[in-house]
Amino acid sequence: MAVVVLFTTALVIIVALMTAAGAGKLARMDGATYPAALNRAAAAFAAVITVAAAVAGAFAAFLR
Repeated sequence: MAVVVLFTTALVIIVALMTAAGAGKLARMDGATYPAALNRAAAAFAAVITVAAAVAGAFAAFLR
């Protein structure tokens, strides 16, 4: 069970990093400054982590 949790956590972090990189690149291509692009990337990373935590909480409610 612990291996599944670690694998899922690693997968979520990888997806969040890829999403943040994509958001930062798209923001930069749109003409945003580096700080603004970094801000958008951080917001995208936080959004993915938040959604993953909400989904995990919903699944935990069903497993009780």
